[in-house]
Amino acid sequence: MSIPELAPHIEGAVKRTPVILKKALEVQVMKLIVEPFKSLGELVDDMPHRLIIVDGLDECVNSDQESRVEKQYAEDQERVQLRVLDLIHTLVSHRLPLCFLILSRPEPWIKQHIESWRFQAVTEILDLYQVGDHMKDVEIFVRDELSRIAESLNLEPGNDEQWPGEALLQQFLWRTGGHMLYAATVIRHIDDPYDDPRQRLQTLLSSQSHSTPYLEHSTPFSSLHELYRQILLSCPRAHRVTMFQVLEELLVSRYHFPPGTGVPRALRVLDPISGRAVGRGLKIIRPLHAVICVTESGNGVIQRTDTPFFYHSSFAEFLQNDPRLLPGITVNIQAGLGRLLTGCLKLLSSVTLNSQVDEDNIRFALRVWVPLWRFWKPSDDAEFSSYLNALLAVNLTACFVKDLTVQERGDGASLSQNISNLYDATNNLIVADKAPCVSSPFIDDAISYLRSSMEGAFLHVLQPEFFTGRSEYFLRNDPDAPHNEFIHSMASIYQQRPPGFNSFIQALRSL
Repeated sequence: MSIPELAPHIEGAVKRTPVILKKALEVQVMKLIVEPFKSLGELVDDMPHRLIIVDGLDECVNSDQESRVEKQYAEDQERVQLRVLDLIHTLVSHRLPLCFLILSRPEPWIKQHIESWRFQAVTEILDLYQVGDHMKDVEIFVRDELSRIAESLNLEPGNDEQWPGEALLQQFLWRTGGHMLYAATVIRHIDDPYDDPRQRLQTLLSSQSHSTPYLEHSTPFSSLHELYRQILLSCPRAHRVTMFQVLEELLVSRYHFPPGTGVPRALRVLDPISGRAVGRGLKIIRPLHAVICVTESGNGVIQRTDTPFFYHSSFAEFLQNDPRLLPGITVNIQAGLGRLLTGCLKLLSSVTLNSQVDEDNIRFALRVWVPLWRFWKPSDDAEFSSYLNALLAVNLTACFVKDLTVQERGDGASLSQNISNLYDATNNLIVADKAPCVSSPFIDDAISYLRSSMEGAFLHVLQPEFFTGRSEYFLRNDPDAPHNEFIHSMASIYQQRPPGFNSFIQALRSL
């Protein structure tokens, strides 16, 4: 630790109250930071101040994976970011030897919050766009990158030898407006081994849009979004429908893959689920290499970025929020949800208690079909009925058993969340947030089937011949291990006390 004097006090707090690590962040801040500092007494007065850097506050999102695809995502994101500011304010208000450097795009809610009277006495706001020679920094980057690309072209002596030329370079710089993100995106776009960088740059710079390159501080960034639109237009027209389907699926699934999963590996899972030949999705979106991380590093793990799959979150925001993507084409998140949900249910229809689930796409389907169902909205009763029929064709007991046991291989599924409100008549998984499409004749059958399947799965797992060989795994209490889904799921069933609860008690007693 950078402040070793705090170590024994923090360790003592955790030992006294082990559950503190699962408490609300406001409680943890007090118990694990403020109170340990206060315990040092006068020693705090002689401590040098430590600088804590919070980089990219505007990129801070809820750690709950399922909230990422919720329709209230934007509002949830705002609440999380303001909560971080409030936590920092709490620390500052206790006059600890800490100071904070917060870096962020000045989104309206962040700007309003940090300029409020509560923060005025403890903050100093600096607009980085108004200081420093940002245009000079961009120019150095652009000149170096264009020189590198020019060298790779092996140009013959002649007029093109001096490409890009000062006039083209200055036009490029003007279009950047001094924003490095814009410049870096253009460089990635033109640096394509399968195309002519000179033609790609010329096409971008001669696009019909001549709007001012000045980027507003808050999204949407007009000229950056126009650049994204031009990059989408550069993709073959014949592939655009499929390209947008792939983009929808990446947006829906990007937080449902293990950390470090790159786009190539993700699409090897998504392609067959969506009915595409494996490899087609990656081939379709390869022209978007300026904005999507379409390659993996040598060890097979994609380099970390500020948002999964995309070089910058502004591209994901553009896809989801800009209504003028391309003429006649929009991104439909619900269509992506429905497509993946259909594919997952079809894939799971072949799972039995004796099935092996080593394939990545089956394990993905086991892990995500519930959150997909939760946030999918049927367009009408007929569509709802078709999905209910598909669900009824799945051996859910087998799927839930596999969901409990496949974690042994590190998937970390979320079964305890899957069965929340299972016995609630109006807020269970089948009907929650599906209004007004709640008149399908299959609803009652699906609810009954879901409940009986979950109960059957736990009774199967609790059979002595099944449980005994896995008891150490099921009952593990390792703080470094993933969330213990078995224990939390049993606790959820205990809280709900279903009609057949006594059968669980008898099964437990027989172990």
